[in-house]
Amino acid sequence: MRRRGHRDHRDHQPQNVNGQAALAARYFFAASRPVDSAGTPAAACTLWASSTDVTITTMSSGTRWIDTARQATTYRTGRVLLAGDAAHVYAPVGGQGLNVGIVDAANLGWKLAAVVCGWVGEDIPDTYTTERHPVAARLLQNTRAQIALMRPDPQTRALWEMFSDLMDLDDAHRYVADMLAGMDVRYDLGDDHRLVGTLCPDMKLTLERPDPDIVTAVTRSADLLREGRGLLLDLVDRAEVRDAAAAWTGRVNTVTARTDRVDVDALLIRPDGCVAWALPTGQDLDATTLVRALGTWFGQPA
Repeated sequence: MRRRGHRDHRDHQPQNVNGQAALAARYFFAASRPVDSAGTPAAACTLWASSTDVTITTMSSGTRWIDTARQATTYRTGRVLLAGDAAHVYAPVGGQGLNVGIVDAANLGWKLAAVVCGWVGEDIPDTYTTERHPVAARLLQNTRAQIALMRPDPQTRALWEMFSDLMDLDDAHRYVADMLAGMDVRYDLGDDHRLVGTLCPDMKLTLERPDPDIVTAVTRSADLLREGRGLLLDLVDRAEVRDAAAAWTGRVNTVTARTDRVDVDALLIRPDGCVAWALPTGQDLDATTLVRALGTWFGQPA
């Protein structure tokens, strides 16, 4: 690639790669304008995006994407369900659309299995739209904002620099990082406990009563969800918690373990990692709340 009349631009400086000048540029153009091997459209777009006039002599690879942002109004119509790119489409910024699609599948898969097994009614898959649609709608706004910050005009550059300064603040950094990682998701499950409806962070656990088939007594909560069943974590060895869930054996695995968490005595976690019920530290057990959560997500025991 040869430069003509190069003007300085911090984000689009050519780099030396294997003795050749290479330029990585982010730009937008209509889908009807292909990136051809001659490089003419790519060169024009690079000039528009970076104020760098280039002649592309060789293009080893080329791709294009546009800032499409769409979402289906519902994810279920009768026996037809949508997930992933069929339900929502985003510009490929940070791979967030892929991440959301994976969580879609995790949210939906175990609910369909529960219906097929006859544990729950056919209305349970409706909660898939209720829970996941708002998450994707928020991601639409997220990716649109990121695309807006990529525009090459001076006004956007000023906004980008201000946003960059805000990211030096711990609270702002954590807010954006949790949003990009999907860790700020909370479904409305009708319980005001701050953990209920959130995706449970992975926890290191020391098993109090290790299964003979488990080689080590130390494991992680994510590993205990691999069977696709619910998980009742008894974190302080409270027999009344285990007794209340005894009828759901086979649908929900009950595990007594120790962890570093000090804010809860027990957690009921769905197969998708969502906390469905929580017992605060030292609080008396109201068994009806646990039984209600078990019945909602895992049906009534046989």
